[in-house]
Amino acid sequence: MVIKNVNLEIVCGVTSTIPETDKPEVAFAGKSNVGKSSLINALMNRKSLARTSAQPGKTQTINFYNINDAMYLVDLPGYGYAKVSQSEKEKWGKLIERYLKNSGNLKAVFLLVDIRHDPGANDKQMYEWITYNGYKPIIIATKLDKIKRSQVQKQLKAIRVGLGLEKDSVLIPFSAETKQGREEIWELMDSLCSD
Repeated sequence: MVIKNVNLEIVCGVTSTIPETDKPEVAFAGKSNVGKSSLINALMNRKSLARTSAQPGKTQTINFYNINDAMYLVDLPGYGYAKVSQSEKEKWGKLIERYLKNSGNLKAVFLLVDIRHDPGANDKQMYEWITYNGYKPIIIATKLDKIKRSQVQKQLKAIRVGLGLEKDSVLIPFSAETKQGREEIWELMDSLCSD
């Protein structure tokens, strides 16, 4: 997709009503510091559209990015960050759940997992939760450039096994540095949003 214009159009906090949009939406979920903002910036060919930070838990709202007036890329708050109070985590959890249940235009949920590690309890919980809400998550294994080529297949297998993925589940290795996986993600987003 040629990106002509992108803007952060809607920001939805814990007390906000989930907006009813008039365009297809694809959502991105992942635990804090998994590289969600870097992925969004790479997809948009922008350096700092989504704010990246070494400090986890930066995204605390649901952010709707309008792309070419054709679709929304929806950035969900990161989960599983230890330094946030339990009550704060629960608020974010409820916010994400409200979005998954109430968005009339959500076409797919991309779940980001760090390729360097086996999926943790939070990743498994999020995967099951997305599935429970009626979506078949598309898994993106981030930080591909941080491991040796010889390790890639082993780590992808660990993710498949760790999340209990079905054979036909989509798993895309991605690097924000080299942009590997970017085209594949765009093709999926395009096909999902043009149905």
